[in-house]
Order: sequence, then C-alpha cells, then structure tokens
Amino acid sequence: MITGIDHIVLTVRDVEASVAFYRRILGVRAVTFAGSRRALVVGDQKINLQTLGQETRNHACIGSGDVCLLTDLDPQAVVDRLTEQDVQIVEGPVAKSGAGGPITSVYFNDPDGNLIEVSSYGSDAE
Repeated sequence: MITGIDHIVLTVRDVEASVAFYRRILGVRAVTFAGSRRALVVGDQKINLQTLGQETRNHACIGSGDVCLLTDLDPQAVVDRLTEQDVQIVEGPVAKSGAGGPITSVYFNDPDGNLIEVSSYGSDAE
C-alpha cells in the first residue's frame, strides 16, 4: 500500500529563520507552496515548516522532530562543514542502521531543538 515518503513536517518558532539555517548549513533549496507555506527540498522529498498551532490536526510541539537526511559526502566532510558553521555536533560520526542498511551518521540540533541526523551509506558505514 505505501510506496515511500513524500514529505515530513517540522514545527519551528520562525519559519524564515529555519529556512535560512537549513540553506546555510545544509545547502538545501527552499520553496514556497500553497500561497505562503515554506518547505525545504531534500532529494525527491521535502520538509514542510510550520509554526506552533498552524496545523490543528496534530499534536505538534517545537523541537520534537528527529530527521535523518542522506548525503553523499564523507562523514568527516559533514563534521568539517558543521564545525565551519559553528554548529555543535551532538554525536558522530557513528555507525547506525538506515532503511537500506548500515550508515554512518552525524547528529546536531537545529535552532529549535529538532534532532538532525546527516548520514551516508558506503564503505565507512559499519
């Protein structure tokens, strides 16, 4: 029945500040949809951004997101990028298990406390 994930949603304090953070740190492309909604494009999927209370059908709270994003960069390059941008690394590089097998992950928090995992498949994964 299910064939994939189209998008996920992160609840943030300031949508435009989050757009700026993700563009600067991860180099993602931001788009506007449905009038004035904002999203981050990640491969063939997107991360929609919402403020607290914007969506009344869920029980969202700021900083409760936990997202794993894939990269083709070497884990050390991810560490270097985050360090250059003064982003504190929470954990990693560390071996984890991804949907497609072993991955190597680096974790950090976005400005709203959402846990972001940047992972790569490959020979470095254990």
